[in-house]
Formats: sequence, C-alpha cells, structure tokens
Amino acid sequence: MSIIETKGVYKTYNTTKVPVNAVNGVDLKIEEGEFTAIVGPSGSGKTTLLNMLSGLDLPTRGDIFIENTNLKGLSSSQLIDFRLNNIGFVFQAYNLIPVLTVKENTEFIMFLQKVPKRERQKRVKELLGAVGIGDKMDYKPSQLSGGQQQRVAVARALASRPKYIIADEPTANLDSVSTSDLLELMAQMNKKYNTTFIFATHDQRVMDKARRILTIEDGKILKDEQFDR
Repeated sequence: MSIIETKGVYKTYNTTKVPVNAVNGVDLKIEEGEFTAIVGPSGSGKTTLLNMLSGLDLPTRGDIFIENTNLKGLSSSQLIDFRLNNIGFVFQAYNLIPVLTVKENTEFIMFLQKVPKRERQKRVKELLGAVGIGDKMDYKPSQLSGGQQQRVAVARALASRPKYIIADEPTANLDSVSTSDLLELMAQMNKKYNTTFIFATHDQRVMDKARRILTIEDGKILKDEQFDR
C-alpha cells in the first residue's frame, strides 16, 4: 500500500530574475514499511523534496497525497495537526528539549497528542528499552553522548505512532561507531514496527543500509534502485 504518492510535483523559487525549479516534476510512490534514502549532491533538491514529503513545505505545482489526504488541501493549522499525528522527525541536530529528561522528551509529542498518561508511560518504557537507553530515563540531554541523544530522538519519533519517519541527515554529527549503531537500530525498528523511514543523506553508510535509493539531481529523480537487504 502506498503511504506517499506525489503527482507532478514542482517547487519553484523566484528569488532571482530567473525562476529556479528546486524540484522539477517528481512522480513518486513510497510504500508502507520502506527504508528509503534520497541522495544527491548539494543543491540537487533532496532537502526540498523531503520538506514537501513532511508537510513542512508545499509544492508550487502538483499534489502530494499521504494515503488519501492531499497536503495542498490543508490549512496551516490542519497541516500542523497532520504532522503531529502522522509524521515523525529525526534531525541531525537531535532537537531534544534541554530542560526535559529523556523520558519527558520521548513522551512530549504524545502529550501534545493528548495520549493518556498510562499509555504514554507504557510506550516510553518499551521504546527506551528497545533503543538501549532504558536506564537513562531521568538523564538530561546534556548528560548523553551524541549517539545516545539520537537514540532518544528515534524513540520520540516512534512514540507518536507515525505513518512514517523523516530523517534528515541523521548521522551527520555522529562518529562511525555511533552511526553504525544508530543505523542498525533504525533498521530494527523498521522491521519490528513496520514503520516507514525516509532519509535525506550524503552518508554512504546510510545508503548501504537502505533498501531503496532515490538519486535526485537538478530536481529530478534520475535513478530509483531497489535492494534486497
């Protein structure tokens, strides 16, 4: 089943005398449970495409459907609610709230979703255990390594039970050991929960884990490769 479908998507910027198509007529389907990397050189359009797939930006032309919802048809407040309830995010800067504990960071999105306290506590315990930091629930982000903070970010993204997770250069600030551990963790979470992961990355190690690689250049998808991993 397709979770995401784009139809003739363009993103045009008019900041110069000559309009620039950052995304240039993309037709794409992403199925439930995929582990997909979007790759390409700087300026290729991959981050713009990722932002549109996450509802952080909207296309100039074309449509993006998340299951049966056309993102272009949503108001700003509806888009905020849609992202809250359907999309998880993992950023390269972790984006944890420094004054909150690991437990509180993990349950924060669920709190916004008005998930009952007992259910929040159940998911937090399960997910922090699954990502290997169940013994650090009461730590603050500053007491954790970069790799541990990114594990919290993954747990937080999964806690909201999203349809898919957007991961924007999630390994950019990690050393090689932490990167390897994080990618293995996300692959395990993908298989355990059948959560769809979509990465934008320059990292060859992410590409080596991905089961689908979309290569984008000049705003167009040049290659769409599938791998049995």
